[in-house]
Amino acid sequence: MLVHSRGAKWAVWALFLVLFLPLFALPLLVVLGASFATNWSSVLPSGFTTGHYSAATRGEALHALTTSLVTAAAASLIALAAGTWAALAAAGLNKRYRRVLDALFVLPVAVPSVVVGLAILVAFSQPPFLLNGTRQIVILAHTVLVTAFAHQSVSAALARLDPAYEQAAASLGARPAYVLWRVRLPLLLPSLTAAAGLCFALSMGESSATMMLYPPDWTPLPVLIHAATDRGALFAGSALAVVLMAATLLALFAVSRIRTRASYR
Repeated sequence: MLVHSRGAKWAVWALFLVLFLPLFALPLLVVLGASFATNWSSVLPSGFTTGHYSAATRGEALHALTTSLVTAAAASLIALAAGTWAALAAAGLNKRYRRVLDALFVLPVAVPSVVVGLAILVAFSQPPFLLNGTRQIVILAHTVLVTAFAHQSVSAALARLDPAYEQAAASLGARPAYVLWRVRLPLLLPSLTAAAGLCFALSMGESSATMMLYPPDWTPLPVLIHAATDRGALFAGSALAVVLMAATLLALFAVSRIRTRASYR
């Protein structure tokens, strides 16, 4: 902390708890409680049942969870490859062109995601790029929305990278491709895994653009949660939301483990 006195530290912690609990923790706890509830008692859910989770882990809900996982994994890998390639290419450009490239990647997240969904729907609804009604258009939309984060993460890591390692390898006769694969990318591996985890989490929760594009046989879990709550099934929707949070956190934990191992290489 930047404060040193005991009283100031207690004040900072108290302010943190006052802001954190109502704004972040309490809503999530209410959703968790509602996922086990049977009815509302005043402002809080009451009753107890695990039936909502039985429905949330089978049939249509299980298929939606699988769809979200596959979509997020595919979008994250494509975004990571595209963002890393662009960041590596931009490192050799002058500052003006680098800013233009950065702006192009940030543009999809600077506008509402529903606008991105509409743009993709219009762009890929006519031959020769006819993707409307396919799962590929959903993956494409998620890729467009998360690539900016991969690009920014890798660009920041490249700026912090010590050039001495690459210069030492080049001075020993290593070719540029060898330096890239055996020196630069291994040094970037912790940042690459962090970027992949961020892209995965963002893709798992994306719904605005998805609702404009998804076909009936490729319904991600956030869309199913919206449909459940829209028809008044709040408890079932809460169980689906908890399943979505749990799946995302487990995936992020796995990525974090990989990142930790990469950091100690």
